[in-house]
Amino acid sequence: MLIHPWDAAADEAEWRTWLAARDFGQLAVNGLDGEPPFVQPVHFLYDPDAGRYGEVLLHLARPNPLWAALEASPRVTLSVVDDHAYIPGPWHAPVGAPPEHGTPTSFYTAVQLLGTARVVDDPEGKAELLRRQSAHFQPAGDTARVAVGEEPFGRMLPGIRGVRIDVAEVRAKFKYGANKADPVRRRVSALLAERDAPGDRGALAHQARQLSRG
Repeated sequence: MLIHPWDAAADEAEWRTWLAARDFGQLAVNGLDGEPPFVQPVHFLYDPDAGRYGEVLLHLARPNPLWAALEASPRVTLSVVDDHAYIPGPWHAPVGAPPEHGTPTSFYTAVQLLGTARVVDDPEGKAELLRRQSAHFQPAGDTARVAVGEEPFGRMLPGIRGVRIDVAEVRAKFKYGANKADPVRRRVSALLAERDAPGDRGALAHQARQLSRG
């Protein structure tokens, strides 16, 4: 992922705060012997306190075709993208230039967690992983406890495999036109607020934060 200096996270706290509010992404696994990579949409739990850059916990069905590739090459990337908005060319036209000379672009935030995946196959290990995910996704506790040998989920444990990713590197990009002149950025902000399409409010909040930094 290309990250220009003006699109880089201001600091580590910026991407950590953004990621803390998200738990769905795409897991990319290298393909076997020239095959294309596997890209698996997945809910995940990010533990920011496990190691320097944290740990990712997730699980997938045992019949998933990516397991052989994952075991052969455990280096993976979990990609999380959100707050995206299409910016029409006229919105981005330089001050004094004809609107049709503006270059369209995309605004978005992308955080990529790179690390080494460890497959969890022992029943208690999988149960513990699922309990942690359940606590995150259903904090009200309105689900039966996951425990080996206990109904209803104990008998389902053989049908899944867990994955723990030790994150070794983080790439974070906040692409919201920070390289443009302030009048252009403020024009885009006003037009995002006026359009109010899905993703526009998130993009607008990021752009406002960048503008406040000068």
